Amino acid sequence: MSPGTHRPYNPDQVHSSAADRANAGGTRSSRHRSGRHGTVQLVASGIVVDAFRAEAERLSEMVSGNDEAGFTAPSPCPPWTVGELLYHVRIAVGRVTGMLAEPEPAEGPLVSAVGYYRPGQRFSSASNMERITDARKGATALATGTAIVRDFEQAWRESWALARAAPQDRVVRTRHGDRMLLTEFLRTRVLELAVHGLDLATGLGRQPWMTAAAASVLAGLLLPAGTTAQMLLDETGWDQITMIAKTTRRIPLTAAETTLIERHGVHWLALG
Repeated sequence: MSPGTHRPYNPDQVHSSAADRANAGGTRSSRHRSGRHGTVQLVASGIVVDAFRAEAERLSEMVSGNDEAGFTAPSPCPPWTVGELLYHVRIAVGRVTGMLAEPEPAEGPLVSAVGYYRPGQRFSSASNMERITDARKGATALATGTAIVRDFEQAWRESWALARAAPQDRVVRTRHGDRMLLTEFLRTRVLELAVHGLDLATGLGRQPWMTAAAASVLAGLLLPAGTTAQMLLDETGWDQITMIAKTTRRIPLTAAETTLIERHGVHWLALG
């Protein structure tokens, strides 16, 4: 995720198409593995892979055709511009390609998607500065927003094709040294796409977007076992996207909302 303080977006502007809502279903596998950082749930890989494609495709559509001034505007993830933030997302989705080019790591404990977002060195000031620098260098090298969009689309399509072809139980090693199921790592990529999609919408002055498929994956990532999104939505009156924006701190929480979320055991992820 990105550094900086996020500017909130307007939840009343969020849209999700009828096709998204129709395609949001899917059956989760009931198999689990114990990992060093939380239980790893072996969800049906097709659901996560499909959500990755759906959210990446939506992001591509929403950032395509913007004028160059839009990409040089400040993003809600300072100090990045919109173009630099988009390149950060390009880096995030492109990591799958490098991982799958490597041999499967040796035996060892598995880290869950929630465990991946644990506090520590990976979200330190030094690591955040590295993220800032890498995104700025990449965006500068491509020079234009149009080129960044094109590079992002190529990166996510390559990652999606490789992930789609990989076995469901494929294990990968992250750059932080985590040994993860590919399916679990893809859940983190869906989060990067969806949450930074909200950030990009704010930076571009666009109506926020999130596919229902991605929202479903994120609800499973943010909510503990035994708590369904519907339980929280019924109690708060939020829609699912507002719930995600609240629990990832894109929308400020009141003291009462914080208490309610903590009572439900929502996972507070370290997002940089």
